[in-house]
Amino acid sequence: MLNRFSVAPLHTTTRALAAVAMGRVAPDLVITGARLLSTYTERFQRERELWITGGRIAAAQPAGAFKRRWLRGARTRIYDVHGGIIAPGLVDPHVHIESSMMTACAFAEPALLNGTTTVFCDSHEIANVCDVAGIEWMLEDARRAPLSIYLTVPSTVPATNARLETAGGDLTAAKIGRLFDRWPEAAALGEKMDYVSVAMGDTRSHAILAAALRRGRPVCGHIYGREFVAAGAASGVTDTHEAIDRAIADDFLENGVWVFLRGGNPQTPWHSLPQAIKTVTELGANPKRVCVCTDDRDADDLFLFGLDWVVRQAVAAGLPTTTAWSLGSLHPATRYALDGEFGGLGPARRADLVLLNDALEVQNTWYGGELVVERRKITAVLERALTRRYRYPRAAYATVKLRARPPLTPAVPARDVTAHVIRVVPPGIVTAHDRLSLRGGVPWPQQLAGHGLCFLTVVERHGKNGGVGHGLLRDFGLEDGAVASSVGHDAHNIVLAGTSEHDMQVALAAIRKLRGGVCVVRRGKVLARVALPIAGLLSDRRAPVVARATTRLKRAWRALGCQVPYMGFNLLPLSVIPDFRLTDKGLVDVKAMRLVPLFEPAASARVTGNRLRAS
Repeated sequence: MLNRFSVAPLHTTTRALAAVAMGRVAPDLVITGARLLSTYTERFQRERELWITGGRIAAAQPAGAFKRRWLRGARTRIYDVHGGIIAPGLVDPHVHIESSMMTACAFAEPALLNGTTTVFCDSHEIANVCDVAGIEWMLEDARRAPLSIYLTVPSTVPATNARLETAGGDLTAAKIGRLFDRWPEAAALGEKMDYVSVAMGDTRSHAILAAALRRGRPVCGHIYGREFVAAGAASGVTDTHEAIDRAIADDFLENGVWVFLRGGNPQTPWHSLPQAIKTVTELGANPKRVCVCTDDRDADDLFLFGLDWVVRQAVAAGLPTTTAWSLGSLHPATRYALDGEFGGLGPARRADLVLLNDALEVQNTWYGGELVVERRKITAVLERALTRRYRYPRAAYATVKLRARPPLTPAVPARDVTAHVIRVVPPGIVTAHDRLSLRGGVPWPQQLAGHGLCFLTVVERHGKNGGVGHGLLRDFGLEDGAVASSVGHDAHNIVLAGTSEHDMQVALAAIRKLRGGVCVVRRGKVLARVALPIAGLLSDRRAPVVARATTRLKRAWRALGCQVPYMGFNLLPLSVIPDFRLTDKGLVDVKAMRLVPLFEPAASARVTGNRLRAS
């Protein structure tokens, strides 16, 4: 089986590697005729070759050295790259595999096509649905995958607390400690999302931090607002992927926090790299504690905007080629103290390699010395590995538990009211809080059209209380129809937007039938859907199949006029990102961490159309 364990641990292979390096024993594989991209010295070495044995690099030698030494008798495979660039495989320091809507085994295919050979995955999505069991299912999945997958143990499940939202999971400090103790690939504590609670000294939050720190595990962060940087760092947070501009990125670096520059499809909320990288390109910060990451990718974007694309974006933003590639390989490996295993082309490192053209586009990928991608296509070796996927248990397919027909729209106010409204701010990470005056007794179609509104609803789907949160969404662009998703971050209740009760009920029924998924409805007809039956988050199909379904969904999504991509839409229940969110418990004022009613008597309103900005 081709997986992370296909390459023997270094402590068992040092004598064999030394023998090959000294020329006493022939290597298994020689990759010759290469320009080596050295992440250690950030320069190119020309006319070189790599001697590989047991899936590890034994030595880098001048091109032709093997043939001069081993004239006959050796059974070594020789692969001539004819002057192409050989670089270490990419290492993604922060990714959520569930966002791809694929299992870990399926995720490996597009990752390897894009030259990514190692990822550090925070599986807090499935943890929010299935608690520890979900994490362990994904870890078993990851162990079978032809990709090196490490876990950053989810730290904030639920993202807030039971007063503000209903989640399926509840990861306490004790549970997190047991995950660290049981699973060696648990490399760090995942992003500590409740940064306000951390800054305010919340007991539970700091107990979870302590579970990692006492075991010597690093702590990943998630911080919005420069006023919270020092408190986060003082609490043990040592990285973040949420640097959205050069000023806060600079603050993070000065406070000893690694910065993961997040790059993604510029039409989604995940492309903050161009601004945050200016701490290096404009403010002169040294990039030694800077990495690149993807964070979230849906299925088709994973093929188009891999970590290799993010590296090229760093080059376009002004970094030297070798530095940019180091940000995607050696730096992440160093951050997690695994640079002796991967991230560079030094002896003893895994032979996780990529062949690049001069535009830094991936042509070939070797995983543990096995050629898994050649000429931008998967090889028979990888094809065989991808057919031996992990099968999730029956319980994973039974996580959408809904009341028969919950009400999805609020009653028309009988009197004049002030409505607390969520206004989307494209591309969709932060939101704004508007207060609008609504006339009593005016039918909803007139109210919605007059203010650029649609309904926003969150339905509890874990079978705990059947709660329904009602809200109003402004500037989303949906004028006729409904959209729905069981991927409502991070509690992963079902989030719907629509213009009528009927279409929203059709969308909810479709999600129920799919056992989880995303769908688009117009005038009672489902126009597109992606089935996600595993925990309401993951497909059990191969990556290209999921990607094609996602492309069709996006086309239908845009046809309805939706101004925020559905991955941004999925964030509308995420009650740890400013300013205003909706959960199954109701509207959440994120900065105050309190629930707010949808309607208040008109007399209580002092401001109309107030628009607040995130810090």
